[in-house]
Amino acid sequence: MNGPLAAAGEIAAAVASGEVAPVEVLARHVAVHRATHARLNALVQPRHAAAAAEVAAVAGLPLAAVPVSVKECFPVRGCMTTLGIPGRDRADDHDAEIVVRLRRAGAVIVGKANVPQAMYLHETDNTVWGRTNHPLAADRGPGGSSGGDAALVAAGVVPLAVGTDLAGSIRQPAHACGIAGLLPRTTALGEAGAFDTVPHLEVVRPRAGFLARSVSDLALAHAALVRRDDASGLSPPPRRVGWWTDAGVLAPSPAIRRGVHEAVAALAAGGYETIRLDGALGLDAAWILLAILSADGGADIRRLVAGTRPIAGVARLLRLARLPRPFRSWLAALAELTGRRIEAAALRATGPRAGAALEDLLAARAALAGRLQALAAGCDAIVCPVSALPALRHGSAASLLPAAFPCLLANLFDLAAGTVPVTSVRPEEEQGRLAEADSDPIVRMAAVTDRGSRGLPVGVQVIALSGGESTVLTVMAAIETGCGQPARRATSDLAI
Repeated sequence: MNGPLAAAGEIAAAVASGEVAPVEVLARHVAVHRATHARLNALVQPRHAAAAAEVAAVAGLPLAAVPVSVKECFPVRGCMTTLGIPGRDRADDHDAEIVVRLRRAGAVIVGKANVPQAMYLHETDNTVWGRTNHPLAADRGPGGSSGGDAALVAAGVVPLAVGTDLAGSIRQPAHACGIAGLLPRTTALGEAGAFDTVPHLEVVRPRAGFLARSVSDLALAHAALVRRDDASGLSPPPRRVGWWTDAGVLAPSPAIRRGVHEAVAALAAGGYETIRLDGALGLDAAWILLAILSADGGADIRRLVAGTRPIAGVARLLRLARLPRPFRSWLAALAELTGRRIEAAALRATGPRAGAALEDLLAARAALAGRLQALAAGCDAIVCPVSALPALRHGSAASLLPAAFPCLLANLFDLAAGTVPVTSVRPEEEQGRLAEADSDPIVRMAAVTDRGSRGLPVGVQVIALSGGESTVLTVMAAIETGCGQPARRATSDLAI
């Protein structure tokens, strides 16, 4: 038997009908994991022996015998929550809430997936478990911080995974790996028992969500794991969708821009009213969220990694985070004089804040919420890029953080959002970024990212302005169908 595991819905149906035994499903997962682990390094804490002992009569449950990986930040009894930080080798003594829900739904927890160190990058690398590679390109990563789970889903090792998202950490890797991702609102799952790396952060919080190869599997997971009292009531189906191709301070790659246009065309062909919008609101939201996340100067993360030597990308971001605001203004002016305009803007927008400065930031957020409310009066959802770039090369995530700007609007306002694959990079699109005349090193690095990216996946983001997860899933399903990007289906000998 070759190829990926079947979809979660197909596995559950096959087990329910008696066509396949749960132990056969687990055995198939183990075989695919062994065949792919050397190149992926994604399932870093497998628990196959424990899973085999737990497989029982699960027929009839919504996720019967479905192999699921969970992000390393979720406690799973007997595993470790290291967060990629040396010395954190104590075994988990309990299961996270999401793990409990998964088991009750019949899923089989096959292990923990790799994360960036302290979950502080969109790049899955750390000194405990090493680096996770993109399933299609060894010189690139699967994104982060739910990158290990995204790589496992994309490679067919598991059909479903659970991650978290504070600043694009589900949607970025889903886009990079060519799979679907769902970020529900806080009322659906909240943090679902994940380890809290940012305990002093109150205005916005991480949220648990799902990764799968199809929108239908995301819908299955949401229905199975979100209790009725957690879900919103029925809402009218979405009909009006706003869209933009803007990606913030970094222009979108040609394939990214084309992907949005193709998604919008698919929606229009499916009867949706599509309205082009000004993406400036997304850029404003990104700066405000980054300012909120950096207001403690990186103190929470520094406490986590204290006594260890952080990897280069984490160390760089922590150095920048703690720079005092008066010094940041001087550095920003110097950066601007030397052509580093994106870095200059970031230095001015972020950094330690307290007292009146923090109150001003929250007032700016409230004012932006008013603009968003006006937008919601005319649209049910927004379609826009997930990232300005396709999958990043190893070692570039700290510098290319601005690529993730399109994701931050949903995080700032606790909106349901998702990612759905629509296309892949064409050969002629690799050279579409004219960086030769641009002195900004981040733009130049983006051009290097574009080169050699042919064939890499491109997704689009759907953000609900009304209706929450149901709107996101409905619009994503219409895009998936209209763009001809259904889940990679297993071959006939892989009914399990």
